[in-house]
Amino acid sequence: MFKIGDFSKLSRVSVKTLHYYDAVGLLKPLQVDPFTGYRFYSFEQLPRLNRILALKDLGFSLEQIGQILDDDLPPEQLRGMLRLRQAELSEQVVHAQERLRRIETRLQQIEKEGQMSDVEVMIKQVESIKIAAAREIVPKKEQMRERCIALNDDVCDLLAKTGIQSNGMGLALYHDSTPQGIDVEMAMVLQTDSPDQASVGRAAIRQLPAVTVASALYQGSYDAFDAVTQVYVALGQWIESNGYRVTGPSRELYLQTPGKDNPNGVMEIQFPVEKD
Repeated sequence: MFKIGDFSKLSRVSVKTLHYYDAVGLLKPLQVDPFTGYRFYSFEQLPRLNRILALKDLGFSLEQIGQILDDDLPPEQLRGMLRLRQAELSEQVVHAQERLRRIETRLQQIEKEGQMSDVEVMIKQVESIKIAAAREIVPKKEQMRERCIALNDDVCDLLAKTGIQSNGMGLALYHDSTPQGIDVEMAMVLQTDSPDQASVGRAAIRQLPAVTVASALYQGSYDAFDAVTQVYVALGQWIESNGYRVTGPSRELYLQTPGKDNPNGVMEIQFPVEKD
């Protein structure tokens, strides 16, 4: 038998790790001296330790390794665990490749422009939300402010007449433009317990689906159309450069509405996207 220090040198596994494997029941010493507490291992325990290390290298948790080693799993169940681990690793590879592509895109941007973009783009999942919304096609860009205020008034009218509560966040959705003008929808996000259906005039309740979005923040005056447009352009360039395509109307979430004391607001601009 080997003392734990000698077994550590033989197996090239640290004493601390052997102590931990003992504590979690994964590899118990063959014998423990009742007086000194010294742990002793045998040469015959090396195959089990090597199996532990091999399974750990495949990414299995210690709990899963214990199950594999001690529960005498049938081959089909073991194959199932390996296939699941294979799928997990494949997904990690895909995410790593996407991250690598984003890094390459940023490097190209720095080499081209000499600096990083002021617009930081993120890919994230957003949950389905219930909204009260009103929509119309605005013929001219110069009319957008006036017509968006009118649409928002219609939404507020619905909430006032039905007693339905919003969570205080407003948003706009920009659908595909038509020859007739800009297809815009103004909305308020509703509480989760709101009814599924209600309408007053042209305002109505509907559900926005859960989607993957490319998003960026804008901070400043909502009337600074050129500055807002720059964020849209940067988002569009990022989406194209990173191999995504837009799958739905863009969204503007108004996180902080400008007020008398603070003329600047904060909005999050989102594009629903999918990989090409």
